[in-house]
Amino acid sequence: MQDTLISLAYLVSSVLFILCLRGLSSPEQGRRGVFLGELGMLIAVLATLVKKEVISYEWIVAGLLLGSLIGTSISLKIPMTKMPERIAFSHAFGGLATALVGITEYHKLRGLFSELVVHAPVAGEHTINRLTMGALGFEVFLGSLTFTGSIMAFGKLQGVITGAPVTWKGQNAMNIGAFFGTIALLVYQVAFPESAPTWMFVVMCASGLTLGVLAVLPIGGADMPVVISLLNSYAGLAACATGFALKSNVLIISGALDGSSGFLLSMMMSKAMNRSFANVVFGAFGTAEGTAAPSAGGPAKSFNEATIEDAAAVLTASQTVIVVPGYGMAVSQAQHAVRDLAAALEKRGTEVKYAIHPVAGRMPGHMNVLLAEANVPYDSLYDLDMINDDFARTDAVLVVGANDVVNPGAKTDTASPIYGMPVFNVEQARSVIVLKRSMNTGFSGVENELFFLSNTMMVLGDAKKTILGLVNEVKGGGGH
Repeated sequence: MQDTLISLAYLVSSVLFILCLRGLSSPEQGRRGVFLGELGMLIAVLATLVKKEVISYEWIVAGLLLGSLIGTSISLKIPMTKMPERIAFSHAFGGLATALVGITEYHKLRGLFSELVVHAPVAGEHTINRLTMGALGFEVFLGSLTFTGSIMAFGKLQGVITGAPVTWKGQNAMNIGAFFGTIALLVYQVAFPESAPTWMFVVMCASGLTLGVLAVLPIGGADMPVVISLLNSYAGLAACATGFALKSNVLIISGALDGSSGFLLSMMMSKAMNRSFANVVFGAFGTAEGTAAPSAGGPAKSFNEATIEDAAAVLTASQTVIVVPGYGMAVSQAQHAVRDLAAALEKRGTEVKYAIHPVAGRMPGHMNVLLAEANVPYDSLYDLDMINDDFARTDAVLVVGANDVVNPGAKTDTASPIYGMPVFNVEQARSVIVLKRSMNTGFSGVENELFFLSNTMMVLGDAKKTILGLVNEVKGGGGH
């Protein structure tokens, strides 16, 4: 009866995980999706705790309390602008936990810590079948890779490690060789699960840890959203392998869901940048925080630098306004100020929409999360396909810290590294107001042609302070 109830609980959890992913596919149902996922995880954990295999609860309770304390403290203190770093950090320890479970299981079957040399196994002493060996191998390899890869992603996002690609000659060949060398070790262990030397398993663990560092190091800051999604996929696949090793159906299902959805999201984001998945992983694309605009040795291009008063005059005279947020909005934590500006404009009768690019920010849905935190209505958010034709009929576009996603050169400059990337048609609007700290380039290191067009005005400085100034001007300005 107990086994039946546990299986039923796992089934309910699996259904809730599927409903969670479905809910997360739209902003309107996102909160409900998260709740269903949390409920499913709670049911799965409680069902696991009542299994007869659990002998003592002391360490479980201690881990539960410690983990809850750390997780709650971090979540309460971290701002929404740091969510990409928070997610990368969580992925790291999820991967580590998975790898440790695999190492422990292997230790039970083969004695990893006591047998670091080849020896002839005693009949029946340490036995392991091919399926279990394969599952443990993938679990530990992907878990280790996820751990160090996520730590590297966290470091790049936090600025502890340079966000620029770090490359050297023969790097890709070395990484690919190490990967397939590790797979060869795993194949040998699967083929000879009982006689394979345990040092192979140790080398495979070390290889996963090393590849996690080497795989993320050459990836630039511009591609961190794809990296985070891909690492999420690795963590899911590692959890799925754990399920096979532990004969846990709920781990197999949830891990497969996590792995497949993360991989599909990575592919979709690569497509949104008009780049192949291989180019993202091996292309060493992007810079740290943007660099000074490149110069060909000629005179510097001129641009229309405007004041807050100039920008406010354009906004108050506009019937339609589209806001295009980017990572600069996150850096300056300007989402609440943007909402207040939109409210002030709407009070004057102006129609305000938000254009959300799929790769804006540092993680999938970064802009959606920030604007949702500021209580911006979901029906005011429009993706690229839904709003791109509206720019030609718009009086003013307010670009808040976005760069590459509004660069018209992506449509015309065949020599540009972002050529072919789908971008917003902001240059087609009657007026464009760009809020940036400086004239530096974006993550791609490409000069933005939009900044030098005659219908573009640049308001340089901290975006939050600028928008707060715009709010005061709009509230105190005259009518249309």
